[in-house]
Amino acid sequence: MKAVVLAGGYATRLWPITKDRPKMLLPVGEDTVIDIIFEDLEEDDRVDEVFVSTNEAFAGEFEEYLAESGFEKPTLSVEETRAEDEKFGVVGAIEELIEREGVDDDLVVVAGDNLLSFEMSEFIDYFKSKGTPAIAAYDVGSYDKAKSYGLVELDGERVVDFQEKPENPKSTLVSIACYAFRQEDLPKFSEYLEDGNNPDEPGWFIQWLQANEDVHAFTFDGAWFDIGTPDSYLDAIAWKLGGKNYINESATVENSELGENVHIMAGATVTDSTLDDTVVFPNTTIVDSEIKRSIIDESTRIEGLEFSGALIGAHTRITDDVVNG
Repeated sequence: MKAVVLAGGYATRLWPITKDRPKMLLPVGEDTVIDIIFEDLEEDDRVDEVFVSTNEAFAGEFEEYLAESGFEKPTLSVEETRAEDEKFGVVGAIEELIEREGVDDDLVVVAGDNLLSFEMSEFIDYFKSKGTPAIAAYDVGSYDKAKSYGLVELDGERVVDFQEKPENPKSTLVSIACYAFRQEDLPKFSEYLEDGNNPDEPGWFIQWLQANEDVHAFTFDGAWFDIGTPDSYLDAIAWKLGGKNYINESATVENSELGENVHIMAGATVTDSTLDDTVVFPNTTIVDSEIKRSIIDESTRIEGLEFSGALIGAHTRITDDVVNG
């Protein structure tokens, strides 16, 4: 069995934090977002190869990361695009990867920005037991949130309707960008695209597939985070840290009060400050400040300020004299 980890997005809603780094490599505690998926796939003997599908803009970052990671299964597979407006859609990217890599086996596909509370082996077990294409589905508990995803309607465990980003969702059960396909399903990607169907969201392909054959849904409780916004990233960290803080051993924290879910990375210094639900990237300096629910990129200096809900780019200097000067 093969696996594809989708890692080709540009994450513009997380800029400037993700302007020069893939969001899948954002840290979540001791791991990165994508590490958790890699670890699951590494441990499952049924998966003998993992393709990391990314774009040319981030190929170098992933190549370096994989070389240093210690994971044996992942290999890089690069889309020939460099910008958001050049993307040809997720379905198109999967179809191209199948052809480019000569994939001729059962295939599991998962978005690399998914933070999941279940193990991939559980999903693969489910797929194998059903003998049909399978998706993972989660109840987001909000009709407003459901508008942003593919809405799933079930009869038991069988998908009977699938609507991609409906304006008026009838339920809150959504697809979470985790799919499994049988070997005989793979040529259907080309058939779908050749018929002029939507090449972008995988949900459109699932809707087309479900209309022609059985598709089953693996539903789960627990947690799921689609890391695409500052709030979802901070929520994922809060879930992972469980109210505790993660301070790198080379970071310095002096005369400061840390609330919950504070992540301070290597070489950062926090002095005479109060932090809560905040991520501080390497080599940043924070002095005499009160910061809540913010993300502060590397090599930044913040002094004498109070703020909440901020997204601050790398190599920035914001001090009280600059703000009030």
